[in-house]
Amino acid sequence: MLKPILSSQQKEQIQLWLDKCQRFVLCAHVSPDGDAVGSTLGMAGWLRALGKEASIILPTQMPDFLQWIPGVSDIIIYEHNAEKAKQLIEDAEVIACLDFNDLSRLEEMGEVLSNAKADFWMVDHHLNPKDFCKVTVSFPEMSSTSELVFRLISEMGGYPFITFEMAEAIYCGMCTDTGGFTYNSTNPEIYYIIAQLLEKGIDKDKIYRSVYNNYSPNRIRLMGYVMYEKLQVIENFNACIFTITRAEQRRFRFMKGDAEGLVNIPLTIKGTRLSISLREDTDKDRILVSLRSVDDFPCNKMAEEFFNGGGHLNASGGKLYCTMEEAIETAKRAIFHYEKLLVAKK
Repeated sequence: MLKPILSSQQKEQIQLWLDKCQRFVLCAHVSPDGDAVGSTLGMAGWLRALGKEASIILPTQMPDFLQWIPGVSDIIIYEHNAEKAKQLIEDAEVIACLDFNDLSRLEEMGEVLSNAKADFWMVDHHLNPKDFCKVTVSFPEMSSTSELVFRLISEMGGYPFITFEMAEAIYCGMCTDTGGFTYNSTNPEIYYIIAQLLEKGIDKDKIYRSVYNNYSPNRIRLMGYVMYEKLQVIENFNACIFTITRAEQRRFRFMKGDAEGLVNIPLTIKGTRLSISLREDTDKDRILVSLRSVDDFPCNKMAEEFFNGGGHLNASGGKLYCTMEEAIETAKRAIFHYEKLLVAKK
């Protein structure tokens, strides 16, 4: 059995929406990852099974390696179809905010949502949720928002409505947000949920291959180039930094998602506790920062203090508005600042 995540008041309000409302819009953050896509598809499937209109709107396109998930083709991408998205948001009675806890995470689309007349409903696992929703289901200790969606559906009596396609999406979200269940996944209840999803007929090994063994030759060449030519190993600090410029992205015919997972590779170096990726954004004049760590090193605190970001203990992100050279210096300052934690004996 799973621990309840909803208070009696939250269950009452959600049931009221299900009884009285017909038009739901589900949103997730910019640069949607597997958890953003999986959680929205899972919840939309449940709402549709209850006879609701459930539209998914994402601010930007998801990576190519997630295009296999059933239902992805029906997702509305705001940057490609803003007028349709705005109309759906205006007409919505309930807007579900999944895998983000601050409208700023949607950038331009967040401004549109801020003027919506609908009730807001948050389901998320990031720290420090903003207070803008009528119902906020926030559990930072959970592995993923997809896990929360499964728990919420089950707690509302919806497990029988979970289809094979919904189960695939939810499992994909849980898998990608834990690096294939290699971090943030020690809660035994996670594996009970996996067993429940397997009961729906999913092939977890096939899902893993579809996510992690589904890259282009250019992505593999980019990975080799970055690890050989660009990786800086700060040995005395158990940390690594690498960079990817716009020119290098053009050279390797970069596609959205090609940098996914690269930041995890330096953590396979013996003793390494922190990996930092600095990548020039192809759309805006900024440096995108990804941080990964092991054990109890607080990526989220470093991201907040040095990189205008935040996230989870072992997986966080941010952004810098400067040159790549300045970004490298900022990353080194962050590493030196956290020297005691990085060299601590474990």
